[in-house]
Amino acid sequence: MGSGTASRSPARRAAAPTLGVLTLAIMNVTAVVSLRGLPAEAEYGLTSIFYYTFAAVFFLIPVALVAAELATGWPEKGGVFRWVGEAFGPRWGFLAIFLVWVESTIWFPTVLTYGAVSLAFVGPNQTWDKALSSNKFYTICIVLALYWAATLVTMRGLKASSTISKWGGLIGTIIPAGLLIVLGGTYLAQGRPLQIQLGWDKVIPDFSQFGNLVLAASIFLFYAGMEMNAIHVKDAKNPNRTYPLAILMASLATVVVFVLGTLAISIIIPKTQINLTQSLLVSYRDFFKAFGAPWLSSVVAVALFLGVLGSVTVWVSGPSAALGAVGRAGYLPPFFQRLNKHGAPSHILLVQGMLVTFLALMFVILPSVQAAYQILSQLTSTLYLIMYVMMFAAAIYLRYSEPHTPRAYRVPGGAAGMWVIGGAGLIGALIAFVLSFIPPSQIKVGSPLTYVLILIAGNVLFVALPLVLYARRKASWRTAAGAKDFAPFNWEKPGALGHPGAPSLDEEAEEAPPPYDHPMHARRTPDGHAPDDGRHPYGDH
Repeated sequence: MGSGTASRSPARRAAAPTLGVLTLAIMNVTAVVSLRGLPAEAEYGLTSIFYYTFAAVFFLIPVALVAAELATGWPEKGGVFRWVGEAFGPRWGFLAIFLVWVESTIWFPTVLTYGAVSLAFVGPNQTWDKALSSNKFYTICIVLALYWAATLVTMRGLKASSTISKWGGLIGTIIPAGLLIVLGGTYLAQGRPLQIQLGWDKVIPDFSQFGNLVLAASIFLFYAGMEMNAIHVKDAKNPNRTYPLAILMASLATVVVFVLGTLAISIIIPKTQINLTQSLLVSYRDFFKAFGAPWLSSVVAVALFLGVLGSVTVWVSGPSAALGAVGRAGYLPPFFQRLNKHGAPSHILLVQGMLVTFLALMFVILPSVQAAYQILSQLTSTLYLIMYVMMFAAAIYLRYSEPHTPRAYRVPGGAAGMWVIGGAGLIGALIAFVLSFIPPSQIKVGSPLTYVLILIAGNVLFVALPLVLYARRKASWRTAAGAKDFAPFNWEKPGALGHPGAPSLDEEAEEAPPPYDHPMHARRTPDGHAPDDGRHPYGDH
């Protein structure tokens, strides 16, 4: 999962576009690449090449291109809430932004489990390290300690969280990724014994084994987060040429990192011994042991631990800030609109913390840490994929409902191009969503029926909750300050006919101020579109 960046300074906002192809490509690679899920795909060996490429073509590239058009056409605060709400009304926009927040909340125990394993492998005894990392109570303690530490940092405001996330990403993701690839390549070049079968015939998957596709569906979410950086297309020189080229470079680089990193694990750990939560650390240890420097594995374990802390800090602050901004526009009760003195959405963060604490207890209830890890990962995937389905559908719809809204970047090929690229992403997300409900044959998840029921119940609950909340919203939730801080939709502007998916202004006449009473209108360009205000699509966080 990727991360966004803070909004630009006033001086930077006034400057001419300066981002080149290489800079944009690096930003997108940094936002997307994570090593946490590589062991899940290492079970497929060379077949992972096919899955990574398929997911890049049908998900990574469509997400990046479609999000770029949406971000430049509707750059105001709100991100996916703005995009989906512009197309289908605020009810569905609120569902989309809520799903981003809740899937990141559910994601925390899984990524922090990876952090707990990294910390366990700092010790010198591999047998003891493996036993500790599999201990449920150790995992719960570390998960909660790390999460609440990241929350306390987020409560201190943007500066504290951005510093930790920046250095955590460099030390805990970029450097270890490069190191893993170098170690694997060196090991292979020296002709050492391999735990993987080589040959071009091993690249194409066995489609007769339907269960093999289940874990492969999770690859789609390896590429999630590219929409966060789409806002930066406005800073590109000649975006219609520069951005697609940068996306192509970033996509190729991301696929190469994932493929080579996954194969590095495959060549040194037997398929039958691959563990979702431990195998990345075991791979480093085995490589360093083979090269006569086993002590370096502890250094890498510390680096990966710091990377987790940096990543979690970003995701604690980002979606919470976005949901809080939408909530202050009248979509959440006053309790959830509260900001502390540092501008952090304190009450949302506290509620999120209680939910994460509850989910962490699943590690005690379920048969194994690995089973809980897989179920929570799949629930994260399905909720995020629902949001992506809505995003792709909104992009296609807006090509027809608002064809004249200026976009600094457009998906090439006109309406047909949007149908091909947006449609590929939509179909790919739907396929991955369906496959996510099938219990993987490679992992013991307890009762398959229980596995499926937990996923279904989780999806129903977290989709129904925001819809119920939206239906029960009150006019008093919308404060003057919140409304003026949040730009209206285009269909709310004076003279617009409104939107069939939203209440008319007459039905909400008691609300103050009216939806169109916003200073952004005074700053609209002659074509009626809001100027670039330099805000991040998910709010200033």
